[in-house]
Amino acid sequence: MDASAVMDIGRNALLMVIMISAPMLGTGLLVGLIVGIIQAATSINEMTLTFVPKLIAVGTGITIFGGWMINTLVDFAKSMFNRIPLLFI
Repeated sequence: MDASAVMDIGRNALLMVIMISAPMLGTGLLVGLIVGIIQAATSINEMTLTFVPKLIAVGTGITIFGGWMINTLVDFAKSMFNRIPLLFI
């Protein structure tokens, strides 16, 4: 196993982490921004107000994107398992 194979596996793993986490992080960011703008406009300074909408949005995002996330992770795991015999040649 050479350094380029290790770097390729690491790069693929980091790309997978970004792809899997992006829908949830983006949803939470968007909802937090909207609630923050509403709080600034109405001068409501309640810190716990952003938690429930973010929780609902991320839960909805997991419901919507969950199947895609699982399929992507399974495909990545299969490709890693298929790559094991080729690493030691």
